[in-house]
Amino acid sequence: MSNTKTPEAKLSSVMEENRLFPPSAEFSAKARVNAATLESLRAAAAEDTVGFWAGLAKQHISWQTPFTIALDERDAPNYRWFTDGRTNASVNCLDRHLGASGDKPAIRFEGETGDVRIWTYTQLHAEVCKLANGLKSLGIAKGDRVVIYMPHTPEAVIAMQACARIGAIHSVVFGGFSASSLRDRIEDAGATVLITADGGKRGGHIVELKKAADEALSGGCKTIEHVIVFKRTGQAIAWNEQLDLDWTTLLAQQSERCEPEWVEAEHPLFLLYTSGSTGKPKGIQHSTGGYLVNAAVSCQWVFDLQASDVFWCTADIGWITGHSYVTYGPLANAATILIYEGAPTVPDAGRFWKIIQDHQVTIFYTAPTAIRALMRLGDEWPEAYDLSSLRLLGSVGEPINPEAWMWYHRVIGKEKLPIVDTWWQTETGAIMMSPIPGATPTKPGSCTQPLPGIFVDVVDESGTPVEGNNVGGYLVITKPWPSMLRTIWNDNERYIKTYWEQFGNKVYVAGDSTHRDNDGYYWILGRTDDVLNVSGHRLGTMEVESALVSHPRVAEAAVVGRPHEVKGEAVFAFVTCKGRRPEGEEAAALVKELREHVAKQIGAIAKPDDIRLVDNLPKTRSGKIMRRLLRSIAKGEEITQDISTLENPAIVAQLQGKE
Repeated sequence: MSNTKTPEAKLSSVMEENRLFPPSAEFSAKARVNAATLESLRAAAAEDTVGFWAGLAKQHISWQTPFTIALDERDAPNYRWFTDGRTNASVNCLDRHLGASGDKPAIRFEGETGDVRIWTYTQLHAEVCKLANGLKSLGIAKGDRVVIYMPHTPEAVIAMQACARIGAIHSVVFGGFSASSLRDRIEDAGATVLITADGGKRGGHIVELKKAADEALSGGCKTIEHVIVFKRTGQAIAWNEQLDLDWTTLLAQQSERCEPEWVEAEHPLFLLYTSGSTGKPKGIQHSTGGYLVNAAVSCQWVFDLQASDVFWCTADIGWITGHSYVTYGPLANAATILIYEGAPTVPDAGRFWKIIQDHQVTIFYTAPTAIRALMRLGDEWPEAYDLSSLRLLGSVGEPINPEAWMWYHRVIGKEKLPIVDTWWQTETGAIMMSPIPGATPTKPGSCTQPLPGIFVDVVDESGTPVEGNNVGGYLVITKPWPSMLRTIWNDNERYIKTYWEQFGNKVYVAGDSTHRDNDGYYWILGRTDDVLNVSGHRLGTMEVESALVSHPRVAEAAVVGRPHEVKGEAVFAFVTCKGRRPEGEEAAALVKELREHVAKQIGAIAKPDDIRLVDNLPKTRSGKIMRRLLRSIAKGEEITQDISTLENPAIVAQLQGKE
């Protein structure tokens, strides 16, 4: 329990995870950052935080005009970094590698149907320049907005880099979003060009992107002047001669050389809209210089990135993880990245493991949702493939429960590989907390400690720091960092209100609840709106989920609250089982057993009032659980939010208990 001052701020933590896994001596001996180096970095950052980041910016990023101002705090909390410096993100990711690494693979791509393509840095640079010139031929210039609505193929990365090259601001919209969601984002950004594809391949089906784009444009988007269409599937699509341009034809007319547009460090590199069921989407605005510094540095530290690595981050480029750890961070470090277009279970549950074997992947960075889903399918699938190329595993997107962490460690890591469990956000731009694999002992389920130069704390509801360890409360970041969001596009008032105002504009409010254990390690307990208030006890939903998943019959669990006239909130759990879903008396017996299991693991206060056994949880095509939908179902509300991004919309009826 925390020792915060007000009863409302108390946050129960049930994590009693004390297993500790130190880095192996063999890994540490070859690592970029060992324990001594990490201690030195932390000391330097604590002594002069701004100077620390300035030094890293000069070391890791090429500047056309060197900066002399590291941090401008005059308009805090609208912080500005490296303000008088000029740089270009595309140059940092491509041009500066052409000499030593021009023939090195930059991208290895595998499509869902098995097609494989490889781009060297020289080839990728040429394609980026051709598209950049194509955009310029359409009148796109510095500061113009370009929306990218693409399948998860290298062309999406090319589109992002091409925009960065000419100073255009890109806004990637995840290919699983609906036409109305696309329209909202185009209109808010005021985009003049849309880059899309005829379709994408996912789960054995074609995702009809051009059809959705046409629908979006038919209902508005008056600023769009051109639509560039990449033909991925070859299917028949509607064509507007006044608006649509063929990607291949456009690029064939362009030079392979394009002079970069040198931009101010604070020039917006991209907008990325946070998804939500209601309300206006938030256009998170990231800068060029500061963002690139954090993305590049964190990539080196957290993943111990080496020249020979094949780095596979499974995130779609429509999310921040795909921006920072597919498109910008690894390429700024001259790494080889792997991109896979499709679903993890096509044609069977061994697809991820076969890709690792075939492409000799060395670093595998994926979401806990994917780990749990693959765990559910059985150990025999990964064991059928040679995973010996792997040397590092990572987790991103949500807290990972200890059960899944241990499976990842045991089955995929063979009890030898370090696991970096990372905490960060769209808004932070880069990883904030994570083990450093050559230096940090890990605990299953903990993101351990902040990276050097990142300063976090636990505060109570008045914003007062909660002293010591074994405490819980609100997670805040106490000092500015280079990759922090600069504002919300066209709505700075909302930016300040959302992220700073709660505690007097003094600290960044992450919106997550956290527990700091006796070793000073942090445990993310979920969003503050994912904290349940049960009879005056505040419980993190992630911890109840973790208790459920520790039962041998449970594959996945999602916990939400529903109003309760006595307890305030009741615990409502949606559970998928390993193997077939039980029915009738068998199901009733398992529900009873699970309730008692939670009571034993946590305490009677956390025992779910409702447990609904389902075949699948409602996940978007990116693998994220749509928790807002589960909250509505638990409350018995009518479903009004957009569910078009669900991998399987048919699951809704079962979740509602109608099947």
